[in-house]
Amino acid sequence: MQKAKTTNVPARFKIGDRVRVRELPAMFYSRTQMYTRGVVGTVARLNYFDFMPQDEAWNRENDPQQQYYIVRFRQKDLWEEYPFENDTLQSEFPDSALEPVTH
Repeated sequence: MQKAKTTNVPARFKIGDRVRVRELPAMFYSRTQMYTRGVVGTVARLNYFDFMPQDEAWNRENDPQQQYYIVRFRQKDLWEEYPFENDTLQSEFPDSALEPVTH
């Protein structure tokens, strides 16, 4: 068995950055919840580096590991009918699931 590389893709975002969850097709296992796709949140924490779930499933452990982030959303942004303006929800995403918000 070949030893896995430990290269990491550098973090693109820092705490406080606004990011949008990419709307990608869910052809494989994904940790990206459908209700977060297309929604803007704020990076609350840089969590750890790890492989993408599908890379682990297919034994592609020579691919670089990605930065995982905790992103905080206003629940009102996730569900329009949510009754409380300032409640938040946090979830974890790999770098490839996020894109920068430029405005």
